[in-house]
Amino acid sequence: MKESIFDKKWFAIVVFIIAITALWYAAALWMNGNQLVKTYERKNQEWTYSTIIAEAYQVKRPMLPPPHQVFAQWYKTVFDTKVTSKRSLVYHTMVTLQSTMLGFVLGTVLGVAIAIGIVHNRTMEMSFMPWVIASQTIPILAIAPIIVVVLGAINLTGVVPKAIISMYLSFFPVTIGMVKGLRSSDRMHLELMQTYNASNSQTFWMLRWYSAQPFLFASLKVAIAAALVGAIVAELPTGAQGGLGSRLLSGSYYGQTVQIWAALFMAALLGLSLVTVVSLFEKILLRRRGVSV
Repeated sequence: MKESIFDKKWFAIVVFIIAITALWYAAALWMNGNQLVKTYERKNQEWTYSTIIAEAYQVKRPMLPPPHQVFAQWYKTVFDTKVTSKRSLVYHTMVTLQSTMLGFVLGTVLGVAIAIGIVHNRTMEMSFMPWVIASQTIPILAIAPIIVVVLGAINLTGVVPKAIISMYLSFFPVTIGMVKGLRSSDRMHLELMQTYNASNSQTFWMLRWYSAQPFLFASLKVAIAAALVGAIVAELPTGAQGGLGSRLLSGSYYGQTVQIWAALFMAALLGLSLVTVVSLFEKILLRRRGVSV
């Protein structure tokens, strides 16, 4: 039986993108149209609906820029601007990427270490696990300036403070995923390892580690997205001169909504790329183990 177009994997994605774009244009017409009407009324100028519709998508500083304005600004700052220029989104993306990757690596190492300790030590689970969970109830915007000030007092500036804030958000999903994964080993396999008089380290490397890998990669996808969010948030209160967060901040200061949305679009592309890279590593590793993904 021939597969219908409605059964194609790409069909749902295309329909979703079209629907979002249509809603975006409608919202831009409504919000920018109201902005234009108020401007005309304040200046006592006559206006018609056709005039509003024609100008709603061409406002210099719109309340909600339409997709074509955002894409034009993104294209200009990515391809038509030198990478070394502080007006280039590529430059700001690379600054954010450095903090993201360092924070992600630190968060992964910390999360795995905590998970191993929790799984192998009942006392640590009872005493430490509640604090791990409670740490995520503190708003990152509240502690980010504190971390920056404290680290600045000991001459740690630049990438390190932002990476630590990024690590703060990324270690939690890794910890939870690894605890679940390390405990997912089949009971019969664990008993078999005990029968062979295997040590804790042998049980870990030969059994628990392999059982935890699917859970680890699932948590890494969440962690790297959280690390990116942490890096961007860390650039807001620090007054950083580079990074997507500083680009968002400068755009809000000067009312450059198109610049803000272009930076948001770039952040979304960066997050999608990072998650895709993690997924690629997952497929390579699991296929080498003979696991279908």
